[in-house]
Amino acid sequence: MEENEPRPPSPGQLSKVPSWISLGFVLGALFVWALPSRDAAPPASVPAEPPPEAPAPVLPALPPSPSDIEVVFAAWGDQAIWVHDLSEVALWDTQTRQFTRYYEVLRSSDSYYFRSIDRLTRPILTHGVKADCPLLFTETEAMRQEWLRERRQEDWQVITDSIPKPAPPVPIGASPKP
Repeated sequence: MEENEPRPPSPGQLSKVPSWISLGFVLGALFVWALPSRDAAPPASVPAEPPPEAPAPVLPALPPSPSDIEVVFAAWGDQAIWVHDLSEVALWDTQTRQFTRYYEVLRSSDSYYFRSIDRLTRPILTHGVKADCPLLFTETEAMRQEWLRERRQEDWQVITDSIPKPAPPVPIGASPKP
């Protein structure tokens, strides 16, 4: 044998890593093979899980009580907008958590008559009503346009008042006032 020829490494010089990787792969495969299948019944020593409880039955929503609107309107009705002794309101529904119950209110001297309607036909009043009110009131389209016109005028007045006014021009030859 020649000295230039490479020699095979001795067993002490060989890496032990590939054998540990192979051993880990074999142990992992054995563990997966030993797992029970999903379709298999649990062993007798392990109690079976109880079936999941059925969801509580959803009860149909009760129709709104006519007295609800009467009671709420008695407390908050002073904010209603009347046109020919008629007004429209939306009542807060505690089940849906929205204003989904609509009524037309007829005023006759000191009595009020309520008629359920499927939708409001007038714009909702968005100004001058308390935020915690359980009723939405309506106004006529003409009232809404008048309020919007007044708001635009107020806004324009605020804008024009905030613009700084230029100083009057100083005549030629005159000294500016201190």
